[in-house]
Amino acid sequence: MSSNGNKLELPASIVIRDLAQKIEKSPIDLIKKLMTNGVMATINQTIDFDTAAIVVGEYGFEAVLEATEEENKVETGEVPLWRQMIAGENTSLLKARPPVVTILGHVDHGKTSLLDAIRQTEVAAGEAGGITQHIGAYQVEKKGRLITFLDTPGHAAFTQMRARGAQGADIVVLVVAADDGVMPQTREAIAHAKAARVPMMVALNKIDKANANPDRVKQQLAELELVPDDWGGSTMVVPVSAKQKQGIDDLLEGILLVADSNEIKANPAGKVIGTVIEAELDKSKGVLATLLVQNGTLEAGDIVVAGTAYGKLRAINDHKGKPIKKAGPSTPVAVMGLSGMPSAGDIFQVVSSEKEARNIVAERTEAAKTLSQTRKKVSLEDLFANVQAGEAKGLNLIIKADVQGSLDPIVSELNKLGEGEIGLHILHAETGNIGNNDVMLAAASKAIIIGFNVQADVDGRRLAEKEGVDIRLYEIIYRMTEDIEKALKGMLEPKLVEKVIGRAQVLEVFTASKFGRVAGCKVTDGELRRGARVRLFRGADMIYEGDLSSLRHEKEDVKEIRQGFECGVGFKSFNDIQAGDQLVCYIVENS
Repeated sequence: MSSNGNKLELPASIVIRDLAQKIEKSPIDLIKKLMTNGVMATINQTIDFDTAAIVVGEYGFEAVLEATEEENKVETGEVPLWRQMIAGENTSLLKARPPVVTILGHVDHGKTSLLDAIRQTEVAAGEAGGITQHIGAYQVEKKGRLITFLDTPGHAAFTQMRARGAQGADIVVLVVAADDGVMPQTREAIAHAKAARVPMMVALNKIDKANANPDRVKQQLAELELVPDDWGGSTMVVPVSAKQKQGIDDLLEGILLVADSNEIKANPAGKVIGTVIEAELDKSKGVLATLLVQNGTLEAGDIVVAGTAYGKLRAINDHKGKPIKKAGPSTPVAVMGLSGMPSAGDIFQVVSSEKEARNIVAERTEAAKTLSQTRKKVSLEDLFANVQAGEAKGLNLIIKADVQGSLDPIVSELNKLGEGEIGLHILHAETGNIGNNDVMLAAASKAIIIGFNVQADVDGRRLAEKEGVDIRLYEIIYRMTEDIEKALKGMLEPKLVEKVIGRAQVLEVFTASKFGRVAGCKVTDGELRRGARVRLFRGADMIYEGDLSSLRHEKEDVKEIRQGFECGVGFKSFNDIQAGDQLVCYIVENS
């Protein structure tokens, strides 16, 4: 936001506290001005542009709507998908639609119990028949308004949908147990929601327990930049007890308040588009898919394309299993008629004919074949050039370190580097090895993973290769900060990087007089190559790293052995081999 003379650029909505700071006036004065204009408001309340324009006009400012802010956010993916979906719609036809909510949080903090409590409240309110089938999403009514809940299994699925281009949720409800506080998965969920730039509110669960400590939890949340509204912040924190059915109505009202401040809209008569929530293959009914309509109105008989699947919808059922003829924005439905299985997060659309649908699917299938070959890896070396070319706005990082004592100074040093021309944004910082969740978050957010004194597990490395995620491992802090500083200044030279070429499993171990202990292996992926580097894993622990010194197949020395074949492998100066160990073979090359 900026001002030019008496002109003052303002967003479509702004918090009163921020507006006061912008015009250098007391928030109390602004509240008094609002009251004289018939608007009752609090310091943390959000007002729209028109209201803000009237208030600042009394101080001699001419308010101007920020025209480029929203456009820039769309380009960088900073606005919710629904805003992008309605970008081409006639604004006069847009209408408020029910908010779509997903619930995230740490395991055992009560996510499922809270969803059940919300469902039971709706049934008790008089919904005939209750919930008769599970379709991955459902709706409840509060004060004559609907709220849609996505029943997804946590933040991994939430981020997987983002990685596929979807962002089905308008609001994230973070569940935190009042007796347990912020835990590792809570931090992960917060990082995923922040990366998605989705409004967050907190359901402070288990307040009925004797050892509940809400103030301690609020302090923990404040330290993670989620300052509770009753502490002067902007994060709504609602005390609830899923077990005792306490605070459920307050939570639903809070969701509606957050929805109102974000003006969630769609055009019921516009282009029909939405997101695939889940899909399964039923032996008798064929493909059953759960779709979330986000714009337009879906009708039975429509021809739908979802990912690389398409078909004419034979039937549409609502979240209770009741057949319906049409479904408007924010409505979750179960449909039959698709030719294949779409994936969760695929965007669906209605097309005019099956011929058009087949053409779209053919193009997508062809594009999918070359995607892995043409995928552009987000790397530190290319950062400066990408920013200069307008392909990137800054550097997104995920930091993993061995201990908290290492993590804190790393984050502090990197934040100092982010004060220059190219912005640096730490999406998530946590202790522990690099796993699938870290890679999926990086893929969805176009981020680079920095590891300090940690390893990337086997599955994490494999997923990183598939998704084109750059993982950088360091053992010295200053080398890490030096590399990132050089990348921000465009001076980082290409580096030697690892490329995994094969994996194998140790089936048995035997002794050879010439080679010592030899691992009898079966190649499960790619190939093993004599002279390449290898890592040997026992469970999650790496027990050896070095050269693959010998490779034999049926008593003959070979240079390489491919997937599906068995071989004997010897390691230089290492004999601690056991059946069940996993072997990863890699080479080092220029990036």
